[in-house]
Amino acid sequence: MRVLVTGASSGIGRAFALRLGADGNDLVVVGRRADRLDELAAALPRVRITPIVADLATPGGIDAVAAACGSVDMLVNNAGIAHYMAFADLPLDKLHELLGVKVVAPTILAHAAVPGMLARGSGTIINVAGMLAYSGPVKLPLKGAVYRAALAHLVAFSQTLNDEVAPAVRVQVLCPGVVATEFHTRQGLDLSAVPRMSADDVVTASLAALRLGEVVCAPGVEDAALLAAVFDAERAAFAAQAPVLASRYR
Repeated sequence: MRVLVTGASSGIGRAFALRLGADGNDLVVVGRRADRLDELAAALPRVRITPIVADLATPGGIDAVAAACGSVDMLVNNAGIAHYMAFADLPLDKLHELLGVKVVAPTILAHAAVPGMLARGSGTIINVAGMLAYSGPVKLPLKGAVYRAALAHLVAFSQTLNDEVAPAVRVQVLCPGVVATEFHTRQGLDLSAVPRMSADDVVTASLAALRLGEVVCAPGVEDAALLAAVFDAERAAFAAQAPVLASRYR
């Protein structure tokens, strides 16, 4: 199997690459730092690895990676960027970076991968989001309306794309909570005192969820009925709409 992993130089992406490479798969690994990709290749000396140095916040970076997606059997859209800040304080360049990495890139890379997967009759796409996708009604001290909304996009995109391409192609959105990686330290956040899941456990959950047929994988949610209740409520609200004004608005 040929697997493409974005954000493969650290954290969850590196854990995916190490696990899938150890299982004997060929890898296309994407990151912004060539030295990190070289270190990953050195850790997997028996694996055929194609590194792509690209910045997925840029159109050129997205195009370079999209060109490699047509032949992959699995696409792991993992690349992330931690621009946590109040909307009014978010510089426009950082806003563009965030939307590029977490919304535009996963969408375009999936668009590049799906036709080949459908033609071959099989394929898998994993979009790495996070539990902040479900935090819209939750008041948090952590500011980040755009970041949280971008993760919510990945949930809706993955669910609806799966409806279109299943069963030939499986689509999963992976929603971990706080994970013990360098992701937050790059933002200047010290979460060392916060209980965190390991990147390896996140990957274990994702691969198990594929076997279970779960479209939404929430590695830290013990009671799966809670997720089912969210989806049931969404379906009920969608089905309850009518072409007349609700009484509370009259």
